[in-house]
Amino acid sequence: MKIQFWGAAREVTGSRHLIEVNGKKILLDCGMFQGRRKDTEEKNKTFGFDPKTLDAVILSHAHIDHSGCLPLLVKQGYKGPIFSTFATRDLCNFMLMDSAFIQQKDAEYINKKRKKKDPKAPLIKPLYDEEDAQQTLCQFYGIGYETAFVVSDGVICSFYNAGHILGSALVHLVIKDKKSKKTYRFAFTGDLGRKNLPILVDPTPMPPSEYLIIESTYGNRFHESMLDASAELKKIVNRVAKRGGKIIVPAFSVERTQEMIYHLNVLWQKKQIPDLPIYVDSPLSVNISEVFINHPECYDREIYEQFISNRKNPFGFGRLQYTHSVDESKALNFINGPAIIISSSGMCENGRILHHLKNNIEDSRNMVLIVGYMAKDTLGRRILEKQPVVKIFDEEYRLKAEVEVMNAFSGHADRSDLLEYIKKVKSLKKVFLVHGEESQSLALREYLHETGIKNVEVPHYGETHTIEE
Repeated sequence: MKIQFWGAAREVTGSRHLIEVNGKKILLDCGMFQGRRKDTEEKNKTFGFDPKTLDAVILSHAHIDHSGCLPLLVKQGYKGPIFSTFATRDLCNFMLMDSAFIQQKDAEYINKKRKKKDPKAPLIKPLYDEEDAQQTLCQFYGIGYETAFVVSDGVICSFYNAGHILGSALVHLVIKDKKSKKTYRFAFTGDLGRKNLPILVDPTPMPPSEYLIIESTYGNRFHESMLDASAELKKIVNRVAKRGGKIIVPAFSVERTQEMIYHLNVLWQKKQIPDLPIYVDSPLSVNISEVFINHPECYDREIYEQFISNRKNPFGFGRLQYTHSVDESKALNFINGPAIIISSSGMCENGRILHHLKNNIEDSRNMVLIVGYMAKDTLGRRILEKQPVVKIFDEEYRLKAEVEVMNAFSGHADRSDLLEYIKKVKSLKKVFLVHGEESQSLALREYLHETGIKNVEVPHYGETHTIEE
């Protein structure tokens, strides 16, 4: 049995891991690389393998850095099944179509601006279109948690709740290698969530596994306590509102937006923040919130006690407004006085958030509130680093707005969570650390060595490992 790492190897985005066993090829995730366009464009287009030769795809969850290149895979000839949880399938119904739409619109916008500067400038093209995304959705197969199913000859899979976003799954494989006559238990976390997050249940313990692929996004960092999140958010909202500023929140449409809405809802109900307008400016977020409402089986006890049992919508309240049309989005540019605008994408690489940033970051009364991970070379990372000048749509803007970071909202396990989770996996023989910048993965490997877990690999892009006992 072989495993090849074709993404999220010593970097955070582009999750793609290829297993070869019994003459079959199984791909774990098919994510989009995000970052500097000239660096990621070729990696997104090139898989390192022929999509036509794949037999199955197993998707851990719906975030674009894990699912975003599925339509390109299909466009290049993949015709097999895409296995996921039911909630992930429902989320991808909207997210992949939205990804195609945004790519097309961003390409049109950038090409228009480039042509004005240079009529001979090369045009950029989207990776795929909405027709490709629609075909991809036809190949999904929804599976419930803790329900064993056959992936291919000799490979049985079960999903367990990863507690990261709605529908996120830990992938557990029981593989009977016909060549070696041995049975392997192989696990992949996708993105591992945190304990005690609002809305979702905690991550499920992984069944016994000899081999584990686990994320390491925060392999050398600790998060602020979620218990302090509401108190900190309360201070921030009141501070910016007092000076008449707007809070611009780049947020992933899945999970982070809903968490922000949840906390703002609680603060508003308790009258702990001013009665200011709160906008969710993302058509995708509107649809995603509907998917959340339709999957209460993923909720934890807290949200039931606070909202569901009282027949209240945790994702809708008096001052919250969801925008749908482009005209509604443009109208937000003319708001006078304090307001909160939550918009996607989470790493500020495309979508409506770019327009809100270019219209607001040069005003010192305003704030950009960072509530999620910002990958290297993204606009979000440059804002997080408080670079004095940033480029948006190929034009330079001075970053005068205040920048605040709240790691308490992160949906990823931090160093302590990762160490605790790995140590509880029984029968473990080898660990592969992926989905983390090199410094984070290497640091986590050292901590694992110190705890007695010695066989730990941090694979490079394209690296192949043969599993033999």
